[in-house]
Amino acid sequence: MLKKKKTNARPQQKTDFKRMFKSFKPYMLSMIISFICVAIGVVLSILAPQYLKRLTDEITNNAATQNIDMNIIKQTAIILIVFYLLISITTFISGFIMNTVTQKYSKDMREKISEKINRIPLKYFDSHQYGDTLSRVTNDVDTLGQSLQQSITMLFQSICMLIGVLIAMFITSWAMALTALSSIPLVMIMISVIMKLAMPLFKKRQELLGEVNGIVEENYSGQLVIKAFNAEEVRSNNFVNSNEKLHKTMFKAQFFGGIIMPMMSFISYFAYACVFIVGGLLMANNKGGVSFGTITAFMVYVNLFQSPLTQIGQAMNTMQMAGASANRVFEFLDEEEVSYEIENPVYINPLECKGEVVFDHVSFGYNDDKIIIPDFSATIKPGMKVAIVGPTGAGKTTIVNLLMRFYDVNKGDIKIDGISTKNITRENLRQIFGMVLQDTWMFDGTLKENIVYNSETITDERLDEILHEANLYHYVETLSHGIDTIISDDGQISSGQKQLITIARAMVENAPLLILDEATSNVDTRTELLIQNAMDKLTSGRTSFVIAHRLSTIKNADLILVMKDGNIIESGNHDELMNLNGFYSSLYNSQFSTHEDFE
Repeated sequence: MLKKKKTNARPQQKTDFKRMFKSFKPYMLSMIISFICVAIGVVLSILAPQYLKRLTDEITNNAATQNIDMNIIKQTAIILIVFYLLISITTFISGFIMNTVTQKYSKDMREKISEKINRIPLKYFDSHQYGDTLSRVTNDVDTLGQSLQQSITMLFQSICMLIGVLIAMFITSWAMALTALSSIPLVMIMISVIMKLAMPLFKKRQELLGEVNGIVEENYSGQLVIKAFNAEEVRSNNFVNSNEKLHKTMFKAQFFGGIIMPMMSFISYFAYACVFIVGGLLMANNKGGVSFGTITAFMVYVNLFQSPLTQIGQAMNTMQMAGASANRVFEFLDEEEVSYEIENPVYINPLECKGEVVFDHVSFGYNDDKIIIPDFSATIKPGMKVAIVGPTGAGKTTIVNLLMRFYDVNKGDIKIDGISTKNITRENLRQIFGMVLQDTWMFDGTLKENIVYNSETITDERLDEILHEANLYHYVETLSHGIDTIISDDGQISSGQKQLITIARAMVENAPLLILDEATSNVDTRTELLIQNAMDKLTSGRTSFVIAHRLSTIKNADLILVMKDGNIIESGNHDELMNLNGFYSSLYNSQFSTHEDFE
């Protein structure tokens, strides 16, 4: 389920818009240039009808006598052509600048989100759908950028045009200007009502879009399980239901957004009719100096006056989409980050790290109201191979998460070589740990890039040794381009081969401490023996933590910690624990018997 925050929609909407415009500060100079171009175009658009009036009067006043001054016609026509040419140029320049600005803005927002992802604790990803997060990075940022591109210039141009046209209309004929202004209350009421109805729908649309993306991502990544359990119909119905909600919400949002144009058209035609009537009456009664040219110019002004009102309505509609997307983007950027590092951290040189690890009365819970490790203490000497075993939910993987500071302890402390991990930066802490997880991860690139990954100093000779140690050499030889073959995590590599690659990756890192979380779970028995030998070489002289369900793989561990309900209930080597005839003994023997209840 998506995590929803309870907020007051209207104040939050104002805050999002304020923050959104504030985030445009780095692009202000470019936007000012764009606005200047817009202002020039507006001024020319307002001046042009005066020349059109002059042209019309010259023709209508002298058409009957055939005494039209062609010089005036030519001069006026040339001025109008120049005006409209300049309007086109300034419009193009303004649009080009704003397009550049919004694209850079979108790029910067994606970079901020990407940087934010690296600072967000893992608990965020535990409580949010991957698809929803991806939707914020793609759909919401795209919608935000496109909406701003379409609305900011339009809004500024419309406001300038509205003010300029009003001034020109009153200069031309105050009576006809007041007639045209009679449509404004209708426009304001319409825009206010539509905004109030549409904004919640646009916000809900973006949320549902994230939910649908999350379902698609889950269906895609879980195809094997879905097909294995014949759950296609259930998952399909789940998608259809969410998609139907999205469809209805999008329809309603677009309906309220699309109704603006027809309403504005009706108001425009109503204003035209009123102006024609008033202008005709004034002309018939020879009042206000109204001529055919005046009415012609005023028709252009009415069009210029109504057009900004329509554009403002469209801009408001688009801004609502931008506001809904901005809310989701800023909500993500405001998520709680990992705790800050201390100002003067202690640095542990990986080459000099001895590898002593002490758990000092550690207490931890993924939620504050549910502590899963109440009081955990253990001392691991340098170079020891420590196996952590226990039933599911005992806290084995949690211990690893705490060691790597993926999560911080609630109480107590973890020390490495006598130094609290709280006093070591996360970057430095992860330099001294090598890690092989049960969940493998490959990226698109060569096999060599996947193995070497973030270690740039590895030599070809050492890499060749690692390929032999990790039992990958034969696999590499079967590839068309050897170690330079392009691979990806799309199913072309078996689970066992992926596991071997991640093990080789840990060997390349050559860290003084190792964490092996079910490292041999995806390989066959023969490969497991080969990997086990390689692991013995890898862990020799290094402090290593091995989490395993196959207890036969950790019989040679120096220390076995048996966990249950977040506590160590037994400890010792394999022989000592078997002689105790306790929980470990029952756990070990249960692997060879299906009848014994060891709980």
